[in-house]
Amino acid sequence: MAGTQRYMRYIVFALIALILLFFISSSSSVPSAQWPNYTSETPADPVGKPELATASGAKDQLAQPTTSPNDAKTLPPAVVSGDRMNATFVTLARNQDVWEIAKSIRHVEDRFNRKFNYDWVFLNDAEFSDEFKKVTTALVSGKTKYGLIPKEHWSFPDFIDQDRAAKVRDEMKEKKIIYGDSISYRHMCRYESGFFFRHPLMLDYEWYWRVEPSIELYCDINYDTFKFMAEKKKKYSFVISLYEYVETIPTLWDAVKNFTTAHPEHIAKDNSMKFLSDDGGETYNHCHFWSNFEIGNLNWLRSKAYIDYFESLDHAGGFFYERWGDAPVHSIAAALMLQKEELHFFNDIAYYHVPFTHCPTGEQYRLDHKCHCNPSDNFDWNGYSCTNRFFELNDIAKPEGYEKEQ
Repeated sequence: MAGTQRYMRYIVFALIALILLFFISSSSSVPSAQWPNYTSETPADPVGKPELATASGAKDQLAQPTTSPNDAKTLPPAVVSGDRMNATFVTLARNQDVWEIAKSIRHVEDRFNRKFNYDWVFLNDAEFSDEFKKVTTALVSGKTKYGLIPKEHWSFPDFIDQDRAAKVRDEMKEKKIIYGDSISYRHMCRYESGFFFRHPLMLDYEWYWRVEPSIELYCDINYDTFKFMAEKKKKYSFVISLYEYVETIPTLWDAVKNFTTAHPEHIAKDNSMKFLSDDGGETYNHCHFWSNFEIGNLNWLRSKAYIDYFESLDHAGGFFYERWGDAPVHSIAAALMLQKEELHFFNDIAYYHVPFTHCPTGEQYRLDHKCHCNPSDNFDWNGYSCTNRFFELNDIAKPEGYEKEQ
């Protein structure tokens, strides 16, 4: 009898437990929320607050989103309307540079050229590989063209003493002068100084923008830089300037003075000699525009004045007996043969080429143009920069906030 009562109690407790579980599960089985299917036919609420259908069937608006959506009106169009200038990007590269130049192209396209679709000319002292062509063609929004550099433009000219040139390279190697023992670097500097603008592919154009492998652009460029140069009557531009390595150009200025004495007709009256010299041209202060970035006029480089200048320097032998760079060669020509107002500093083109950065001075500009450079990295007002000298020469007011970057 006692055992039967005990079993009955177990059965009652079990029934009570089942009843409690039933009520708990019933109270928590609220229908799950159903998110609306947003399509072009059923747009979300115009103020950006999508609606949620609740279990009761009523629609309650969600709280204001915690992230800020892009305002489509402020984004640049995929292609800017209007006429294009007769212009191209130009890059001197080798096949093994393909992935480094790919990075550069992405920066240029994303920040500028996707809106304008300018062409791109690639030059090489060897035939470009199929891989190089496929990768770069896929990245460039304009037409791509691939040119082979003639052997006579990428070799020792017949007036160079090969033994003397080799001895110089050995001496520079011992002194650990950058690229001091490199033959290919010397060919590159000579080619950029006097031949790239004469390549058959380049003869189709009036303006060029030089782009090197591994460069970066930090800000959106929403206007046509080529059209700006033409409308403002500019012929040469830069973003970074600095002092050249003294050991690489010991006799360059002497060669320049020989040229100016022989061809005074090529020297502009209102030139930028003060950018180059602190004593009226007697000596060179080694300031130059860093030519791995240039936007310039090809007709000026193809002019008799510039060709006479290059040939005079070329026969002096300094590209091989020393290690003259194309940067001081271009810079001296621009400073002496162009009017001051024909040179331009692009403060708004944020640029990096190892190891220097140009980050536009001016916080509001950086915010408006979605810049991602650190202003503390800006080289402009550094003591080794010559940009301050350019501003003083042209009596240009320095950008607001430059003091914080010195």
